[in-house]
Amino acid sequence: MSHESNYTSDGREATGRAGRIVELLTRYGERTGNALVYSSAYLAVIAMAEVAIAMVLLSLPPNPAPVVVGLVTFAVYTNDRVADVDTDAVSDPDRAAFVRRHRNTLYLLASASYGLAVAISVLGGPVALAVTLIPGVFWVAYAADWVPGVAPKLRRLKEVLVVNSLVVALAWATTLTALPVAFTDAAVTPATAVVFAYFLLRSFVDTEIPNVGDVEADRAIDVSTLPVVFGVATTRRILYGVDLLTAGIVAAAALAGVIGSGFVLALGVGLAYSLVVTALLGRADNDTLALAAEFGYLVVATALIGPILLV
Repeated sequence: MSHESNYTSDGREATGRAGRIVELLTRYGERTGNALVYSSAYLAVIAMAEVAIAMVLLSLPPNPAPVVVGLVTFAVYTNDRVADVDTDAVSDPDRAAFVRRHRNTLYLLASASYGLAVAISVLGGPVALAVTLIPGVFWVAYAADWVPGVAPKLRRLKEVLVVNSLVVALAWATTLTALPVAFTDAAVTPATAVVFAYFLLRSFVDTEIPNVGDVEADRAIDVSTLPVVFGVATTRRILYGVDLLTAGIVAAAALAGVIGSGFVLALGVGLAYSLVVTALLGRADNDTLALAAEFGYLVVATALIGPILLV
């Protein structure tokens, strides 16, 4: 009996230890996941995947562009979340609480990230440096309050319908396409224009999708987005149209021999994924859809780069 009691006691202790370990792993895993999402660190990883997509499509050799873009992405979006923490409290209170709690740390990390990105970009020459500065410059023009202060009749670009999303899309499409080209001194070709157009249109869609969940917050601060002005159903149809336009450009480029036919399938899978996410707008959790839209680039990267790594 004493042996059985010992076995039972040992079993309970082992079960208790295992339960505590699982609880700790769950707690710290959740905290780590929240930190990656709320700080925008996950966007840096996705941005690196986007640059990798551009490099494969343009047949460019390895270069520091993915690292630079990852650092810049983290810096810009982290600063944006710090700047918009008060309005984000309406649409995403958990993220706003995280940003408020770690405001100083996030600001320092963002500043250091952009500084490191600029330092690395100097190695690529003046063009690479100029391209690295583009997202920061666009963000200041997009989000800062100085525009109405200088010209009271003008609104911040962030508040202007279509212009707000187009500015964001233009900044990232230029950076994603031009930076790896600048680092490798590659020639600008028709394929470069196609890759730029692809990222411009895809970025526009990915910028408008989160706006569906921010309607109340955007209305409160007089920001005009497609969902605010036209409603979710019309926004869904507009984004369908943008994705179909992107598909048409990719197909035309393939038929003209501008990009390899093997790339069309990977880009097509990404566009099909985007159409599915768009179809769920207003029908599923908005925060989940916003994350899902961004992860579409990992789907494309896997389809493009996966076969290359397996060879």
